[in-house]
Amino acid sequence: MSTNQPRPGIIVSLVWVTLLLGLCLPRVGQAQAPARPAIYEFGRKLCPICHQMEDVLKDLQKRHGDQVAVRLLYIDEDIKLFRQFKIDIVPTQVFLDAAGKEVFRHEGLFPREKLEQKLRELKFLRE
Repeated sequence: MSTNQPRPGIIVSLVWVTLLLGLCLPRVGQAQAPARPAIYEFGRKLCPICHQMEDVLKDLQKRHGDQVAVRLLYIDEDIKLFRQFKIDIVPTQVFLDAAGKEVFRHEGLFPREKLEQKLRELKFLRE
C-alpha cells in the first residue's frame, strides 16, 4: 500500500464532519422565514357550530394567510393537543404569538368581524 493514499477511515471521518457542519451551520444567503402567529381551532367533525367556525377561519386564511397561520384540529384526531391546551368546549380558538406562546383564547363561534378586530388588537394583522 502506498503511503501517499489516504486511509479509508480518514475519508469517512471527513465526510461525516462535512455533513454535520452542513446541517448545523446556517446557509449563506438563505434567510429563514419569520414565524407567524397562529390560530388553533379545536373542534369536532360532527359539530355544526364548529363547521361554521371553520368556514370563518378558512376565509381568514385565504385573505390573511401570509400574516397568520390557521390550524384546524379535531378531537378524534388530535387528542394530545386537546389535552395539552386543556380544551373543554368546542369550538375553541387558541391564539399563539410568533414564538408559540398562547396570548388569547375564545370559546364558541367567533364572528369574522370580531375575529379580525381581535387579530388587529393582538397585532397579528397589519393593515
